[in-house]
Formats: sequence, C-alpha cells, structure tokens
Amino acid sequence: MTSSDIPAPARQLISRYYVYAGIYTLAASIIWGINTLFLLDAGLSIAEAFIANAAFSVGTLLFEIPTGVVADTLGRRTSFLLSLAVLAVTTLLYVWLASLGAGVVAFSLVSVLMGLGFTFYSGAMEAWLVDGAKALGFEGGFDRVFSRGQIVSGAAMLVGTVGGGLLGQIDLVLPYVVRAALLLALFGLAFRGMRDVGFETHHIQLRSVPAAALRVAKDGVRFGWGHDSLRLVMLATAVQSGFLFWGWYAWQPYFLELLENDAVWVAGVVAALLSISMMVGNSIVEIVTRWCGRRTTLLLWAGSVFSVAMIGVGIANAFVPALALLLLAGVAMGVQMPVRQAFIHQIVPTEQRATVVSFDSMISGGGGVAAQAGLGILADRSGYSVGYVVGAAATLVAVPLLILVRRHNDTEDFFAGKRPAAASACAIDGLPSIAAVDSQLPADA
Repeated sequence: MTSSDIPAPARQLISRYYVYAGIYTLAASIIWGINTLFLLDAGLSIAEAFIANAAFSVGTLLFEIPTGVVADTLGRRTSFLLSLAVLAVTTLLYVWLASLGAGVVAFSLVSVLMGLGFTFYSGAMEAWLVDGAKALGFEGGFDRVFSRGQIVSGAAMLVGTVGGGLLGQIDLVLPYVVRAALLLALFGLAFRGMRDVGFETHHIQLRSVPAAALRVAKDGVRFGWGHDSLRLVMLATAVQSGFLFWGWYAWQPYFLELLENDAVWVAGVVAALLSISMMVGNSIVEIVTRWCGRRTTLLLWAGSVFSVAMIGVGIANAFVPALALLLLAGVAMGVQMPVRQAFIHQIVPTEQRATVVSFDSMISGGGGVAAQAGLGILADRSGYSVGYVVGAAATLVAVPLLILVRRHNDTEDFFAGKRPAAASACAIDGLPSIAAVDSQLPADA
C-alpha cells in the first residue's frame, strides 16, 4: 500500500504519530549521550551508576502490567499523558538529587519512577497507532509505517543527542532541564490533539485495579507468552535488550577512555552518529521488504550482525574501529526494531494489543535488570571492554531462538503480497524458504 492509497484520516493519524514520537524521542534522547557522565559527576561510582540504570529496568518490570491496565481501560491517550507528566517530574528530581549530592539509593528510587513513566508510553502509543489507523481504513502492513517512525525518531535522536552533548559541555544539568520543558510542551500538544480511535475506553474504580492487573497479566500470558513464536521472540529480545541497556550507557565513558579525552561533546556526537546508523537500518527495511519474503530473515541477519559487531567493540583497542563497529551494530538495530514491532502487532488482537506489548517490555526489562547490574559490576572490576565481549557474546543466544520462530512458519512471518520466488531470493541457507511452505498458507499470505 502506497501513501496515496491510504485514506486521508488514517494518513493524518499516522502523521500525528510521527510528530508525537519525534518530539518524545527528542526529549528523551537529549540526556542519552551524557546520562552516565551525569551520574558519575554526581558522585556515583561506575558500579553505582549502572545500579541506578538497572533500577530503571526494575521500574519497567514492576509497572508494565499495571500501566497496561491503564492503556487497555482508560485509554491510550490517558496513558501517554501520564507518561509525559511522570517523566517530566522524575527528570527534574534527578537534577535536585545531583544538587544534594544524593547517593545511589536515592537515584535508584527515582530511576524506578522514571521506569514507571516509560511504561505508560510503551505499548500505548503503538496500540493507538495500529488500532486508529485500522479503524480509519488502513489495510496494509505496518513494517514501513514503523520503519518510517523509526526514521523520524532517529532524526529527533540526532538533534537531541548532539544538543544534549553541547548543553552538557556547558553544564551537565542543562540537558535535563530542557528535557523536562520539552515533555511538558508535548503534554499540552497531545492533550489538545490526541484522541482514542478504534478503541473504546472503560473506566474502572481504583479498588478494581488489582483484579484488572491480574486479568491483564493473564491476557499477556495467554496472547503473548502462550504463543510459541511470540514467546521465543520475547526471550530473544530479553537477551539482546538486556545487554543493550548496559551497552548503550557504557560506551559513553568507554569511548572517552579510548579517546583519552573527557570532552562531553564527543559523547553527544557519537550518540548522534549512532542515531544516523539506526536511521540507515530503518531505510534498509523500506528497501528490503520489497523483495524479501520473511520477517525472520531480517531478524536473523540483524541479530547476528549486532552480536558480532558489539563483541568487536569490546575487542577494539582504539576509538575509530570501536566507533565503526558500534555504528554497524546501530544499523542492525535499525533493521530489527520496526520488523519486530510489525511481527508482534500482526499476531496480537486489538483488545490485548497494549497489554501484550507491555508484557513484552516487562520481559525485556527483566533482562535489563540482570544485565545492567551484572555487567556494571564486571566493568567496574575488569573494564568496559570485558563487559562488551561477555555481554555481546551472550546475545548470540538469540540466533537459535529466532531460527525456531522461523520454523513455525507463522503466517505473520511473511510480508504481505510476497510471491514464493521473491522470498527465496533472501532466504538463509539451511532454513526453509517461503516456497517450501507456501502451500500451507492462506491465499492472502
């Protein structure tokens, strides 16, 4: 389906999604390039900084299901607005704690609440997009929509990380203040312009939340964990995300160490280059889906390249090769993320869409807690390079899990409208091509 084939109301909703996601990412990313440097400057040790980051993952683990109740009852709009409010407040609390010279316990508690803020966002915005677009007549696959959304977010991340690095060079507090201001501005924009479409809200009383949370958890298990392919995808992502949560923040001090320079702006530039590499990966999805037949083909190649490149980041003893390998891993991430999003949304029914995506984020958060705490301690004792090699090697576990997903031959694994010959052109040796299973699929697969 081309842009001209999309009904005007659906096209407008998709465009609004791009705007909201872009501003949200701009606000979030303005601290991504300097967050670990900020924590170290606030007096935390290397291990304590990653414990505070791990606390964020604890927050996502604890709150994904309860916030899934909000998104699937009170609505996706309400959930998004709560995300903006909580993140703005906790961002300013970080600044306050730094001014007090607070320790790791205080930062960890606020990080848990910051995780709460992100759980209000995860699942809700994707569900708002998919349900709304379908209700307004969109009939195509969402791979290209999500890849374009990732490109928009990548561009916002580019601006945010460079700007955050430049602001941090002046004062490490400034990026946090600007972030809070952007979040509040987006709150005003979404409050006026965002409406739930294709989803009927259900108001519940506060005392009913525990029972609703239990029901949502059961739905997450049934429609997410209970689906063989989704369970394998979730496990693969938990391993990859667990390392990525640590690796994302570890490269900041690690790369300055390799460069033998403490210039904060360098961290912002590296983060910007990483966002560009992810945009390149998003663009690859746009191109490859025209002739590649299966989503697992892209997931396998991207996952393998990501693992090998990140191992190389740890082995490299110089700034330039380490940076080149990090950017290669960024391209792989850019390919994997929208394809994985579309695969999940193709499987999950509307009523449980936000729930299952939140459940998926909860599983990823569990991986993040273990990886950040463990790799943070390992890096404190043995160095960042060892943490990269050990952590990235562990992500190779995702490859056999994705191979098992491929062997299930789910209808949702195949891009819409692909002919058998087109799929076989990018099939991985030793794995079944689309031609081998085409006779088992419905006519519209």
